[in-house]
Amino acid sequence: MKMSSMEHDESSFVRHEPCPECQSRDNLARYSDGHAYCFGCHYREPANGEVNSFTNTKENSDMITGEVEALSKRQIDFETCKFFNYQTGEYKGQPVQIAPYYNSNYSLVAQHIRFPNKDFIWLGDMNGVGLFGQHKWKPGGKMITITEGEVDCMSVSKVQGNKWPVVSVPSGAKSAKKYIKKNLEYLESFENVILMFDNDEAGNSASIECAQLFTPKKALISKLPMKDANEMLVSDRGKDIIHHIWNARPYTPEGIIAGADTWDLVIQDDSKECVPYLWSGLNQKTKGIRKGEIVLLTAGSGTGKSQVARELSYDLISKNKSIGYIALEESVARSVRGLMSIDLNQKIHEEDIRKTIDEETLKNSWNKIQGKTFFHKHFGSTDSENLMSKIRYLVRGCDCDYIVLDHINMVVSGIEGDERKLIDYTMTKLRSLVEELNFGLILVCHLRRIQDKNGHEEGAMTSLSHLRGSHGLAQLTDICLGLERSQQNEETKDILTIRVLKNRYTGDTGVACSLHYNRQTGRLSEGDFSDGQE
Repeated sequence: MKMSSMEHDESSFVRHEPCPECQSRDNLARYSDGHAYCFGCHYREPANGEVNSFTNTKENSDMITGEVEALSKRQIDFETCKFFNYQTGEYKGQPVQIAPYYNSNYSLVAQHIRFPNKDFIWLGDMNGVGLFGQHKWKPGGKMITITEGEVDCMSVSKVQGNKWPVVSVPSGAKSAKKYIKKNLEYLESFENVILMFDNDEAGNSASIECAQLFTPKKALISKLPMKDANEMLVSDRGKDIIHHIWNARPYTPEGIIAGADTWDLVIQDDSKECVPYLWSGLNQKTKGIRKGEIVLLTAGSGTGKSQVARELSYDLISKNKSIGYIALEESVARSVRGLMSIDLNQKIHEEDIRKTIDEETLKNSWNKIQGKTFFHKHFGSTDSENLMSKIRYLVRGCDCDYIVLDHINMVVSGIEGDERKLIDYTMTKLRSLVEELNFGLILVCHLRRIQDKNGHEEGAMTSLSHLRGSHGLAQLTDICLGLERSQQNEETKDILTIRVLKNRYTGDTGVACSLHYNRQTGRLSEGDFSDGQE
């Protein structure tokens, strides 16, 4: 035990003696250099040949004196409490526990007072406070453990026979970084620092925050199976505390996972909710549409991208999924009518057709749509940050399962700058948002013009290389669907082919299905139209 000033580092404990101040029988510890310290009243005597520069704390502060006793309910014995000079006493008529704190000169400067209702107060001067128990351990050594509270500190120390360095931050997780940073030089002197904070959100966060203060590989994080070390001790799992100290894992920055930590990833159930596509051929190749994925619809101008997006949206609504619908080239009224047209099998966005339908029929159709859809009222370009904010609200605030964005080229069309870079930036943001919030994104984009006698409007085959704007469109999507239709061929102009250009889920690409556009109903239906006949 080393209990006085820094000059006494080389002294060693000799014996216990009665204290001349408090008259205790054996609370005064005498050391080989002659200095003495009372664990009861904090009385001090200087080393041989020294002038007593210490003051009796009891006489010159508002700090209190108690008695060292075992904490039986906490399973902490007398020897451990005495080792840390952890006392019980009274404060203003209430029973309290007294945790002493010392400065760098090993002088008592403050006390952490714990009441029966678990309230705490501080007595003394907190400015000079170090880590609880720090005065007991010389700098350097193989290992030191840091806990979140004094009782946890003593719990760990007890199961190690009070032989291995253990300290605690003064005020829990909230103060951890502050006090570890303040005492970083001392802690860095050890080969390893074990962070054994409470197994809760605050403790886990503090462990990571504090680990980042240390030299790489020095900080190790120990995650207990129970709330804290004392709960382990009380549950007769003291040996498990030692096990978790010696099996603490080195801290690694976020995003880096050791192979040894991946078993849970192997066996976890990470299957995603899957909704079958309404067209069997497309469903066979892709195995459905899933949350956490981006589905890209691309085609030449006027090919039918928006209609396909509406069909997919209506099908999801009919399967009890909520949709956030962002159409930047049409009004909200047009979007709502487009979805209702699918329900009614009539093109009610055309006024002359809408007027032939009675209001009750329209209202019944609208009721099928309104409870599961949310629309973004905006026309034209919008900056990426505003778009992300709107999508975040649709997912988090409106509980949307899927978002339809028609189309990404319009997002950046009115913004000054390189279109390719703007789309790339926006796609990166969208990808991150999909991963973070776990929603499905149906994204529409244009194809660039190709140098071919037959362009995409004349039925040219689609390709990932034809995507307009950025390679990020292909790289950051999960499913990419190319829509092909020859708009000028009288025999086949109503036949739309869906080609799977990219399929991250199964890898199966190529033509998925052909759809026929009914000009009377405005609907797309699946079939074999290879001969041009329905």
